[in-house]
Amino acid sequence: QVQLVESGGGFVQPGGSLRLSCAASGSIFSIYRMGWYRQAPGEQRELVAYIIRTGMTNYADTVKGRFTISRHNAKNTVYLQMNSLKPEDTAVYYCSFGGVVDGTGRYDYWGQGTQVTVSS
Repeated sequence: QVQLVESGGGFVQPGGSLRLSCAASGSIFSIYRMGWYRQAPGEQRELVAYIIRTGMTNYADTVKGRFTISRHNAKNTVYLQMNSLKPEDTAVYYCSFGGVVDGTGRYDYWGQGTQVTVSS
């Protein structure tokens, strides 16, 4: 059974920084895509960024130049470095792992979510 555990959320003032982490536990051979989504109150969940196994990345326009996604394949972990945070970045952030290959097949998983609040 694969589980994703997120950490690093919290409260920060505008202009501040936070670093989110999401680690997968379980018997995993490989993970194709690791990503972060967010959902603000009353809004739909939206893609923030993703990174595939080759290292190629993609970012939402709203976070380009401020957020950086990275991954450590040996640790089955993805990171999201968030700089120059704005109040509109306030949301619950979810990690998402796609194409997780274990001994039985290929699956997608979601983390439990971590709250990020940007406010003065």
